Amino acid sequence: MADPDIKDEYQTRLKKLENLKAEGIQPYPEKFQKSQLIAEILKLKLNSSVQTAGRLLTVREMGKIAFCHLLDWTGKIQLVLKIDDIGKENFKKFVKIFDTGDFIGVTGKTFKTQKGELSILVEKFEFLGKALRPLPEKWHGLSDQEIKYRQRYLDLVSDQDTLRRFILRSEFIKALREFYWQEGFIEVETPTLMQTATGAAATPYKTHNNALDIDLVLRISHELPLKELISGGFEKIFELGKAFRNEGHDPSHLPEHTHLEHYVAYWNYEDNIKFTEKMFNYLFKTLSLPKKINIKNKSGSQTLVDFKTPWQRIDYVELIKKDTGLDILKFSDPEELRKELKKKKIIIEGVEKMSLATLVDNVYKKVSRPKLINPTILYGYPKFLQPLARVNNKDQRLVDQFQLVVNGWEIVKAYSELVDPIDQRDRFEQQKKARAAGDLEAMDIDKEFLLAMEHGMPPISGWGMGIDRLVTLLTQQDNLRDVVLFPLLRPEK
Repeated sequence: MADPDIKDEYQTRLKKLENLKAEGIQPYPEKFQKSQLIAEILKLKLNSSVQTAGRLLTVREMGKIAFCHLLDWTGKIQLVLKIDDIGKENFKKFVKIFDTGDFIGVTGKTFKTQKGELSILVEKFEFLGKALRPLPEKWHGLSDQEIKYRQRYLDLVSDQDTLRRFILRSEFIKALREFYWQEGFIEVETPTLMQTATGAAATPYKTHNNALDIDLVLRISHELPLKELISGGFEKIFELGKAFRNEGHDPSHLPEHTHLEHYVAYWNYEDNIKFTEKMFNYLFKTLSLPKKINIKNKSGSQTLVDFKTPWQRIDYVELIKKDTGLDILKFSDPEELRKELKKKKIIIEGVEKMSLATLVDNVYKKVSRPKLINPTILYGYPKFLQPLARVNNKDQRLVDQFQLVVNGWEIVKAYSELVDPIDQRDRFEQQKKARAAGDLEAMDIDKEFLLAMEHGMPPISGWGMGIDRLVTLLTQQDNLRDVVLFPLLRPEK
């Protein structure tokens, strides 16, 4: 049930809206010449002339003077209106028509109040937009997390930390693009609607195109079309866009996420490890971020993470052996591994229908990954885990792949790409069998990609990163929803 006080205030404001119209005041005017941002005004000398606009956070009348706070996306400043400066009629008009949340344009001069607060002494004002609902909790901010997600605009108005967090996200993406351009990369765009769900182990969203009368999926990865472009002659490309995975929600997973991938001809995965460390050093320097950051771990307590390079490197197979006592390279039958896990009392939900690859991946995620706090390069992955990676020259059981893990979250995955079409077809067939046996995360066969491979590909190393996860860590949050402006939620009842 709606708050009766809010309902009454809504009706009061509707009445004010009608009064504004009756008095010939446009409640939603076309434009206003905003000459300065509030952040710029705060740096000006006293007695400087200003013309700015924003949202009123407070309105407080005290006899012949009114104090307000004005907010724009760069900051907050106090407005002072004196009856002796703007006239009795204008003062009465201001008090009568303005509420908190309304938009206003003002002209005046900077000065300091007796308490030393830099303010604008208003000479003229203009009505710029009527708010029919009050700001949350009388401008004291939002405490309900779900409201923050559902009505992000209120969160942005109420909490400057939220606004700054999303500004940092924008600056982060800008810095990423600048880094790629400096390194000689070309930005490209590939389809979101795909005929097969490939490039990652995930369940896709399904849809249908009426004009062509074909079933399609939303991409779960950018990978295969980007490798086709390398076959076509590009040598250094990247793509920043959405990827969609129809799986569970938790603090480190969302159904759609901002995904970054790049591919480079003639590189191997070792080149990409060096490139990743170079990228992170550039981002931290460009964004003036400290290399040591306090981050909430899985238990909710603060943990210091040090991003100083070079990062530690750990063998994936040896890590699992250390944590479980199991040598995963000795298993070829998932049933045998299930028996061993049962003996060791390692419980994995839904284990019965998992392929060997999915089973090993879940063991790693449950037992080993949560312990990796500082940035860690994991390498030496079994071949059965990655159907798109090149086999290691020294050990045919392994592929040349690495992952960057921070605070138990996988941030980057990269590998030397498989460019042998015969080997790729065989691995796709193995994935098809796993899918038929009930593993819904196994990949489909992509015949178009195989056709491109048969026309020839150079050595390639590919790389992918979840933007939301890294921004979450860098802004000291513990949930991806806190760095996504409008996360998907169930409809309100």
